[in-house]
Amino acid sequence: MSWKKPTKRRLSFFKRTIRYLCLSFSHSHALTCSKMRLITLPKTLNPSRLKTLLLIVSFLFILYLLFNRHNCHAPPTIISRASDYPLTRRHLLFAIASSSKSWPRRKPYLRLWYSPNSTRAFAFLDSVAASDDGTVPPVVVSADTSKFPYTFRGGLRSAIRVARAVKEIVDRDEKDVRWYVFGDDDTVFFVDNLVKTLAKYDHARWFYVGSNSESYEQNVKYSFDMAFGGGGFAISYSLAKVLARVLDSCLVRYAHLYGSDARVFSCLAELGVGLTHEPGFHQVDMRGNLFGMLSSHPLSPLLSLHHLDAVEPIFPNISRTQAMGRLFEAVNADPARILQQSVCYDPSNSLTISVAWGYAIQVFDGNESLPDLLSLQRTFTPWKRSINIDASHYMFKMREYPKDPCKRPVIFFLESVIPDKGVVWSYYTRHVVKECVRPSAVKNLKHIKVISQMLELDIEQMKAPRRQCCNILPSFNESMVINIRQCGVDELISMHI
Repeated sequence: MSWKKPTKRRLSFFKRTIRYLCLSFSHSHALTCSKMRLITLPKTLNPSRLKTLLLIVSFLFILYLLFNRHNCHAPPTIISRASDYPLTRRHLLFAIASSSKSWPRRKPYLRLWYSPNSTRAFAFLDSVAASDDGTVPPVVVSADTSKFPYTFRGGLRSAIRVARAVKEIVDRDEKDVRWYVFGDDDTVFFVDNLVKTLAKYDHARWFYVGSNSESYEQNVKYSFDMAFGGGGFAISYSLAKVLARVLDSCLVRYAHLYGSDARVFSCLAELGVGLTHEPGFHQVDMRGNLFGMLSSHPLSPLLSLHHLDAVEPIFPNISRTQAMGRLFEAVNADPARILQQSVCYDPSNSLTISVAWGYAIQVFDGNESLPDLLSLQRTFTPWKRSINIDASHYMFKMREYPKDPCKRPVIFFLESVIPDKGVVWSYYTRHVVKECVRPSAVKNLKHIKVISQMLELDIEQMKAPRRQCCNILPSFNESMVINIRQCGVDELISMHI
């Protein structure tokens, strides 16, 4: 084939191709085309020069494909360095929805979990509140939301103000935030457990972490895929920044929805983000006695409790605030272990003992299988008072709680907790409702002492938790001692006779 002198059109094509590849490569790898000296083409091309030029173009094209293959599919977020900089309490920023009406009476709940020295939080109110002593989060007056439509008949326009707290707290541009956590002023958070749980996820990616309602009817009404706001939910920093930019447009489109959490959920759905379910968030869409729920908590760490004003005090014969204060004595001693259920058996006396650490111990007469003890006892009533108790449905397996106290297990409630150099002693006292005929083994039993090592789980253990085992020290009369420990590799939690 004879050599033909390249035309100006061909020279222009080669020049544009090289410039495109060069600029593409340099944009991804912080180089400049001038440094590569590939833009200037000779005025004439002979076969040797053309061959060299084609090799250069091919080489640049291969580099372009290799180095841009990963970038084309990478999410629009920064690279996480979470393993180099572990998540701490200071990396969480809480936004608490409140009002001038509820703020004064809800402060005791906030004081349980908020610490000005280690917890970052703001309370969003509809008007200015009286100054506080620093034991509760500082108050922020929400921006005016009157321009946004609200068409849900019988609902509260405050849902718009509460939803917009997502944007307002992000727009504050607080430094060194990895997660934004949202809840109500009657939501009690367990902050150390939140830190451990959120550490499983990369804050540089888009995560929306929470849980739905315990009530089947409530989930049917609102959504099975929505994080209920009272139970609290967390949004990673990278997602929150984007959500804040688009939230106002969503508030206009979703004027027909009832609550703030539904608005946030809908906007996240439009961004293509789904809920990452963590069962430790508790909306507590139920009333009455929470004993059945708290005594059979899942292996997941306890993260939040909501609607505390709608339920009875979780410990008998004291106020709600005092009861939660007692629970937090155990939380402060060993947060990861709070409400974790361990079951041990005493074959010689035919007893089954279920320990909900930091809360209550149940002593059953006879052999109760572990799977049965994991289901919740029906001690509570539906959230909606109009719903028949027998017709109510929940998102978990239930077992009946005997109406006759003498047919129930013997119950011991937490009295005190004493930590000592990594070992924690917790003391439980027998709760007597009615004098009943009991087996001789527990007839005189009045106190139970539990000894355990402080529960410290790393991220990998958090991803695949395992229930711990326990032993009953022999020879008890009025006082029993239980030791909680790690299970053996192939150890089964069952009655060995």
